[in-house]
Amino acid sequence: MTAAIFASKRAARLAASALAAFALSGAAFTQWQMPAAAAGDAVAVPPPSLDEKPGHAGSETAVFAGGCFWGVQGVFQHVRGVENAVSGYAGGARADAEYETVSTGTTGHAESVEITYDPAKITYGKLLQVYFSVAHNPTELNYQGPDRGTQYRSTIFAANDTQKKIAQAYIAQLGKDRVFAAPIVTTLEEGRTFYPAESYHQDFLERNPTYPYIVYNDLPKIEALKRMFPDLYSEKPVLVMAQAKG
Repeated sequence: MTAAIFASKRAARLAASALAAFALSGAAFTQWQMPAAAAGDAVAVPPPSLDEKPGHAGSETAVFAGGCFWGVQGVFQHVRGVENAVSGYAGGARADAEYETVSTGTTGHAESVEITYDPAKITYGKLLQVYFSVAHNPTELNYQGPDRGTQYRSTIFAANDTQKKIAQAYIAQLGKDRVFAAPIVTTLEEGRTFYPAESYHQDFLERNPTYPYIVYNDLPKIEALKRMFPDLYSEKPVLVMAQAKG
């Protein structure tokens, strides 16, 4: 792991979690498991009433923010029809699109994931259904789980009017149906550029499946995806690094 990640606040939290793991049991670090409380965050939501029709083969992109990008990326890497899922930053300026700076919560950026998908295989609305049900909790304002700050906000970065209309209608639909116990706080932002994150953040879940943070907060999301969307779940994830090498 790079020096940059250990310099971060998150790294300090991970180190503390690792020490707690050893204190709680005599097992090796890689065998430690915490109760999967995060699995309870998954909520079965209906599909959107308004959605785009399945399109022609090709590629489109969607950008979602919902807490730490490690888990959001990991979820969408296992969704059929997704061709790539890249962790990064959206909402702020190019000059501030750097992990340590974004982590201050003062840049306007949110940790985000850019999803490249085939509209002939999966619709934007179906991606939204996964986003709202499995990838994050849309009722948590400027935080997700242990992570606090506007950089962890729940936001949909609409690429065009069609995405905006579908997202707006879906948020209204879920709110009207009272699918969640608390109000949805997900916002819509337009005209924002996505900037890829540093290489050490890419494919983080797949490369570090025994990290306490990943075990506790993110692996339950993958299990929820597999359980709740069996027709969408792909056992083999699409990896950024593999595509870069290719």
